[in-house]
Formats: sequence, structure tokens, C-alpha cells
Amino acid sequence: MAAESVARGRWNFEDPPFAKSLFNDSHAAWIWMIVRLYVGYEWIHAALGKLGNPAWVKTGVAVKGYWTFVLKAKTQGAHPEMEFGWYRDFLQYLPDNEWWGLFGKVIAYGELLIGIALILGALTAIAAFFGMLMNFSFLMAGTASLNPALFALSVLLILAWKTAGYIGLDRWLLPALGTPWKGGGIFLKKGDRKAQR
Repeated sequence: MAAESVARGRWNFEDPPFAKSLFNDSHAAWIWMIVRLYVGYEWIHAALGKLGNPAWVKTGVAVKGYWTFVLKAKTQGAHPEMEFGWYRDFLQYLPDNEWWGLFGKVIAYGELLIGIALILGALTAIAAFFGMLMNFSFLMAGTASLNPALFALSVLLILAWKTAGYIGLDRWLLPALGTPWKGGGIFLKKGDRKAQR
């Protein structure tokens, strides 16, 4: 099969056995469950601190203060890690248009939903992707904290999408919903469902 692929001008490399067992085998699901629970707990813990604070979910002034601090620190040379002009422009656009009220809610409730989805193992890869996106945003703004570790763990959860939620709701959700390239059980016609059994 590899010779056929090479003859057609394509290369088809197999994953090493270690990667196959770690990312594709449901026996490794307990490892990903531990990672999921840890990352999910951290997101819920972060969200609960914000949800009880009106400065985040009612007025958004906490976000406004953060954006102001980051942008001011950068102009004074205190934040050399935010070197990307496009991201600085994006951050400047948000307070200029008074988006802190919306983003306060999006951040607080987004963190909560990501944490719940990861703990339940429901659409794990999608939840990990949005968590990674938030970590990336915080890192680009110059906030380290746990963000680098959570970012790395989220990447691993995305790579392990087939097994990361197996000890969780994904055990039933993934076969039912399928993937973008192949629909799951709920999208099949009755005759196709019987043929699959």
C-alpha cells in the first residue's frame, strides 16, 4: 500500500505505535480523563471567580481595566512579549468601541461552559479548542499564569479527540453526531442505520 501511494506521487506515513495507542485506543481514555478533569476544573475555578463579580458580568469594567493595563504597559515598554502589532490593534479596537460589557460575559460564561464540557467529556475537542483559543488570547496579551500549561494540555486533548471523552458523554455523542466528514447515527436514514448494525 505504501508503494502504491509513492507510485501515485503521495506519501502515506503511519503513526508510531505509541501515538496510535495514546491517541486512538480507548484503553488510554483514563489518561485523557485525568487531563480533562484537571483542565475543566481550572476553567470552572476561573469562571466562578468572575461570575460572582459584577465587574465582570454586569458592567465589564474588570475587562476594561485589564485591556487598559495591558495597552498602557505595552506603550511604556513593560510588556515586550506583546510584539504583534495586529493583536495590539485588535486589543485597542475593543475598548475604543466599548466592548468590555460583552466580553466580560463572554469570558466568564465561556470559561464555565468550557469547564463543564471538559469535565463531562462532551464534545471534548471542541471545548478544548475554545479553551486553547482563550489561553492563546491571554498569552498574546502578556498574561502567563497557567495559560501555557493549559494551552499545551488543550492541544493534546484535541489530538486525542477520538478517545479523550470516551470515559464521558463523547462515548455516545461522537457515534451519534459523527464528524464533519462522516455523519453519525442521527444523520443516517433508517435503511443506512440497519445496514450499519
